[in-house]
Amino acid sequence: MATTMQRLQLTHPLHFVIGLTLWCIWFVTVYGGHAVACAVVPPAPEQGVFTLVNALLLVVSLVAIAILAALTLGCYRMAKHHQGRRRFNARVSAGLYLFSTLGVVFAAMPILGIPPCL
Repeated sequence: MATTMQRLQLTHPLHFVIGLTLWCIWFVTVYGGHAVACAVVPPAPEQGVFTLVNALLLVVSLVAIAILAALTLGCYRMAKHHQGRRRFNARVSAGLYLFSTLGVVFAAMPILGIPPCL
C-alpha cells in the first residue's frame, strides 16, 4: 500500500455511485435538518420564506450544487482526454453527477418559495 494518499481519478468506476450518494446525503441532511429546526426553534409564520432555517437550507443546497456541478464538469472534461473504458467511465460519471445536480436543484426549489414549518 502506498504511504501517500492518491487522488481518485475521475475515470474511476467508483464515481458511478458517488454522485447519487452525495445527493442522498444532501437530502437526508436538508430534510432532517428542516424537521429538527422546526421542532426545536420554529420561526414565526409571519416571516414568510425569509427565515434563518430557509437561509441555512439554501446555503447547504448551494454548496451541494456547486460540488456536484464541479464534479460533472470535471468528468466531462476528463472524458475528452481518454479513450475506451476510461472515457466511458468518465462520461457515465458525468451523466450521473449531472442527474444528481439536477435532483438537488429540483428538490431545493421549494426552499425559495415556501415558508418553513407549515
